[in-house]
Amino acid sequence: MLLAAIGVAPATGSYAESKPAQAADPWIEAAAIVARIKPPTFPTREFSVADFGATADANADCTSAFRAAIAACNEAGGGRVVVPVGVFRTGPIHLASGVEFHLSEGAKIVFSDAFADYLPPVLVRVGGVELYNYSPLVYARDATDVAVTGKGKLDGNAGAWWDWKSRETRRGFELAAAGVPVEKRVFGVPEAAIRPSFVSLVNCRNVLFEDFTIGSGPNWTIHPVYCENVTIRRVQVTTDGPNNDGVDPDSCRDVLIEDCVFDTGDDCVVLKSGYNEDGWRVARPTENVVMRRCTSLRGHGGLVVGSEMSGDVRNVFMEDCEFQGTDRAIRIKSRADRGGIVERIYARNLRLRDMQREAIILNMDYGSDRSELKHVRPPVFRDMAFEGIESDGSPAAIVMQALPDSPIENVVVRNGRFSARTGVHANHVRNLRFENVGVVPERGPAYALADASDVTIVNPRVPAGVRPFVILSGANSRNVVIGGADVDHSAVAVELGDEVPRDAVVVK
Repeated sequence: MLLAAIGVAPATGSYAESKPAQAADPWIEAAAIVARIKPPTFPTREFSVADFGATADANADCTSAFRAAIAACNEAGGGRVVVPVGVFRTGPIHLASGVEFHLSEGAKIVFSDAFADYLPPVLVRVGGVELYNYSPLVYARDATDVAVTGKGKLDGNAGAWWDWKSRETRRGFELAAAGVPVEKRVFGVPEAAIRPSFVSLVNCRNVLFEDFTIGSGPNWTIHPVYCENVTIRRVQVTTDGPNNDGVDPDSCRDVLIEDCVFDTGDDCVVLKSGYNEDGWRVARPTENVVMRRCTSLRGHGGLVVGSEMSGDVRNVFMEDCEFQGTDRAIRIKSRADRGGIVERIYARNLRLRDMQREAIILNMDYGSDRSELKHVRPPVFRDMAFEGIESDGSPAAIVMQALPDSPIENVVVRNGRFSARTGVHANHVRNLRFENVGVVPERGPAYALADASDVTIVNPRVPAGVRPFVILSGANSRNVVIGGADVDHSAVAVELGDEVPRDAVVVK
């Protein structure tokens, strides 16, 4: 049934009464985060890897030379380790405190594809679980003031690792769920087939990644874990292969990602904080993250949270970014057994073109087969605002898929336009606000809401010929208010499901 079935207030009625109280500008906090993130500085002394025996020879193994140069720099009190012009082949590079590892323009490092070169196992986090595995190609642990800089290239040469994707063991997750101590979770054998990250720094402070190009790693590309005060700027991640995310801050604090380009085989920037029991045990959130002036091309998501987010993710800001042909611009994903809280996520001034999936998706049913859930510990998604988003071309505009016992709450979408094949789909949601937003679907309603309560649509740009404008279903749906000074009431057609109270929608 259409408009005749809902309440229609007089055009002169006040709209302010349904407007929720507005919090202080959250972007003040973003500015404070950026202000306190300080890249490390290093002494002016330099150590050329060539002076320690490294040669740009396709048959030469430079692992020992790189190791010696890094050790000498560290022992001298810090400085810059320089890789000169040329192609250098090496095994794992282990950084140390006080070391800026600098790739000269025209330098290229190609990593060994011999698995045994990445032994003995080191402490890492894989899929949100702590264990010992093959060393990442670039690794550091418990270091302070560490950097990878310069306009050279890092080539993971990881095709040999990619075949492991289909047979990777789940044993690490099983050990974590059983509470087995981390020191007994030791892998690093081909039979386990656990691929390392390309770059992983564990429990480091004052970290800088700047200017280089990186690609073709075994797994996640740049993976800081338990790190604080991290700057990632002007890095180009061009990579393919399974699970080749771009940047994965994992239980990190104070992270700035700016002026980067992502063209990836998986998500572009994705925030993690641990998997289920191991995430709850460690209980370290990823928090205070700013992403700005970045470009995402290929990739499953531009800014992503999860799905390993059991330790919480909060205080995340993205602004002035562009997405071209990316699957999604904003993707927050979890499932019913993951727990954790995702909150205070803000994005503004985004330009989206030719998206391959949803422009924005918040999903608590990611990859979920409910029959496989061993327990139910639903996540929480709340307190988000997305504004100034212009999206031209996507299969769906916005999708919010929550759970009956954990609705998505307190989301504002403001001053944007979404042109898509279908409009907004929101299930199990509460306290949503759409203000000055144009949703232009090729088919179906602009808004399809189910089990939705306290939803406000202010000054909607109602597309011509879109009828119904809103479809509302679910017995728990109530208090949906549509209005504004310039609303054409005749264009706002609403269809209610049989189970929806007749007064659930009011047009003012």
